[in-house]
Order: sequence, then C-alpha cells, then structure tokens
Amino acid sequence: MIVRRIDIEEIVRRSDQGKTRPFICRGGDDHQYFVKGRDAGRRSQIAELISGQLAWAFGLEIASFAIVDVPEELIQPLFMADVKDLGSGLAFGSQALPHVQELNVAQLQSAMQADEISERTARDIFMFDWWIKNGDRTLTSLGGNPNLLWDCEAKQLAVIDHNCAFDTEFSGKSALELHVFAEAGRAVFSDVAERALYLERFSAALAAFDIACDNVPPEWWWVDDGVPANFDRAEVKAVLSRFNNDFFWEEL
Repeated sequence: MIVRRIDIEEIVRRSDQGKTRPFICRGGDDHQYFVKGRDAGRRSQIAELISGQLAWAFGLEIASFAIVDVPEELIQPLFMADVKDLGSGLAFGSQALPHVQELNVAQLQSAMQADEISERTARDIFMFDWWIKNGDRTLTSLGGNPNLLWDCEAKQLAVIDHNCAFDTEFSGKSALELHVFAEAGRAVFSDVAERALYLERFSAALAAFDIACDNVPPEWWWVDDGVPANFDRAEVKAVLSRFNNDFFWEEL
C-alpha cells in the first residue's frame, strides 16, 4: 500500500466541527484537506493512518487521505491565532469531498429504504468498526456522531474519522445499541455464512497491518518530549486478531 504525501500550501481556516477541530488546508494538488496535526495528538494520527489503510484492505468506501507536510513558515499567529495547534511537519490529512454533508437520520432512513445504502454496506461499516474497536460512529433518533458523509446527488456514502479506533474502553453493548448501522450489524452474529465471509475479509485486511504500521512516519511514534506515543503496535495487532476467537462473535 502506498500512502500519498502532499505538501500543504495554504491554511484556509479551522473547522468548527469534530472533537479535534482539524484545520482546512489547501494542498499542492489543489485539493483541500482536513488536517489533524499537533493538537490532535500522535495516537490520533497513528490510529487514523493505520485504520485508513485497513479500511482500504477491507474494501470500505473511505474518503481519500494522505500524509501532509505543513511548512514552518505557515505556522504564524499573524495568519491565524491558534495555528500553533496545527504545528509544522507531517500530519494526517483527509481530502475534502464536494457536494457532501454529514449523514442525518432522515437521509439514513430514506437511503436505506431506497437501497441507496445497501444492507451489505451497512454491515461492512458496522463490522469494520466492531473489528477495530471504533465506538465513534453513532446515530439514533436522538442524534449522534455518525462520521459518515452523504453525497445527495451521487447517492454515495464516504467513511471518515478513525481517530478513536483501538479504544481500550470500547463497549460492544453500546455499539449494538448506538452504532449508526447497529441493526444491520446485529444480524451478522447469528448468520454462519456471514461470519465465514467476514472471517475471510478480516484475515485479508489483517495481512496489511504491518505494512500500514511501516507507513507511519517515524516521528509519529514519539511525543514532543521524547516519550513514546500511546500506541502499542503488538497490542493493537492482538486486538485485530481476536476475530479468530468465539467471543468476538458473541452479542454482548
């Protein structure tokens, strides 16, 4: 797997949305990127980059992403008061998509009824999040944070945001209740054929894990003061390997 490297040429503004409030920047390829830099934290950047590559290997429709390089000369308070939160150097960038908005309940219901979002797509997204322990894709009638973009014209879904992946506090019970595609996902656990399908896909995606880790910039494995980032490569690989155990397939 090859992860693109993009030079950032302009910091446009800071997003008002998302826990990490990424910076919207223009790259040398003339595309805009939601950039997560210093303020997002090293663990967040690593989780995003590795999860994105695993999503490729798994076959998800994920928004295009890259490792972006922010030059020091752009990190000037003269241009933006809180630009120091971005920091210079290599960061994670998710490419901005045209004609999209965050998926809401009404769009979800309409798209599922019209089969614009297929049952397979819904199951894939749920099972991928279950696998990587990502609890940050919730949506119910009371609201939530789906981290899914919907193109109303193309009737196409794009998956974004995996900074909360590999969460040691991940709750299977909550996922089965609150995940945007919980209903579709629950059906997998009692279906032998579906389990066999996902066993094969998890195995294929896991084979990409070591390469995905090797694509992480070396400096991301360390925080600013020389302390290792809070990301244990061997521990995460063990988490991803648990699909071979029966408890992975038990509804909690």
